[in-house]
Order: sequence, then structure tokens, then C-alpha cells
Amino acid sequence: MTRMNWAAFVCAEPELAMTVEQRFRAFRHHVLATLRRDGSPRTSGLEADFRGGELWLGMMADSRKALDLRRDARFALQANPGEDTGTGGGDVRIAGRAYEVGGEGKRSYAKEVEPPEPFHLFRTELTEVVRTYVEDERYLVVQVWRPGEPLRTIRRT
Repeated sequence: MTRMNWAAFVCAEPELAMTVEQRFRAFRHHVLATLRRDGSPRTSGLEADFRGGELWLGMMADSRKALDLRRDARFALQANPGEDTGTGGGDVRIAGRAYEVGGEGKRSYAKEVEPPEPFHLFRTELTEVVRTYVEDERYLVVQVWRPGEPLRTIRRT
């Protein structure tokens, strides 16, 4: 199976990818969900970074969310909704797996963004992207994308 990073998603669904990235860039802080050791969810604040065809997740050294991802790579990332999720691109979230990057990859990244040291850096592989928004003030529209599948659009009244 082809690795489905951010660049591959952009190629597969450029219009949705542009909307999702704009929603994430509209605010600095977002919500990351990871899995605790007992399988229950943990939510934490996070700054997401779209750079070089990847969606990067950076976090403080030995933070609970970093330790969660080291143990179980699954995550969900919810864009900050701002004041109104129904407009301005709607509500977006990304799910996938996060893999820690070290060595030269981490050093190259750090040269560009100057994160606090020490830190953990994770690159992501996407398993799902969802956008929910209101259309014509009467329809709830949900767009769901998964690797290898066509974009599904569901409209509800």
C-alpha cells in the first residue's frame, strides 16, 4: 500500500485538501486525540505544521501525548473551530498514524521552525479526512475521504 502522507492526499483531493489546510492555518492551536495505555482517549492542545508535503506534529519532550503516540501511533486531529464551524470552511478533522522522526530529519525540520528543545517530532500517515459544514443554511454536508476510496459526500436536512 502506498504511504498516504499529506502530499498524496493533496494529489488525490486537491480542493478538499486546500480547504482543510486553510482551516488549520486559520488558528494556531488545535486538539489532538491520542490513546492512553488503557485505550481511553486523551485530548491535548497542539500546533500542527504543513511543510514539505507532510503534516507534522511536534510536542514537548516526554509529554503524555508523545508517549501515547510512541506506544500507539493512532491519532485524530481536530482543527480549532473558531467562533463558527458552519462557515469559513466548516469543521475539519484528520485521523491517521504518527511516526516519530529523529536524526537528520528532525535536525532539518528544527532548522526551519526553531522548536523548543528538546522535542518530539512525528510525521503522519492519513487514514481519514472529514469536513462538516452547513450549505444554504439548511443542509448539513459531511465529506469523508479515506485512502483508496472516492470522496463521499453526505447531505442531511
